[in-house]
Amino acid sequence: MKESEYTDIPVRDSMIRLGQLLKLANLAEDGAEAKDLIENGMVRVNGDVEERRGRQLHPGDVISASGQTVRLVPSS
Repeated sequence: MKESEYTDIPVRDSMIRLGQLLKLANLAEDGAEAKDLIENGMVRVNGDVEERRGRQLHPGDVISASGQTVRLVPSS
């Protein structure tokens, strides 16, 4: 995937959970929508379908949902 095909999302800690990231990146409006997206196999992490809302994500991970793709980067 080309760098221009995703948006960088800075995270201040070394880890964030998938459900939290979906809300932070505006890929889901709230926790209920995040849960539905994940349970219905509509979220990909590094190209693989992810069905665990509590999945730990780290800088460098690429997440796709709701027709958008984001990459986690450390905050400055």
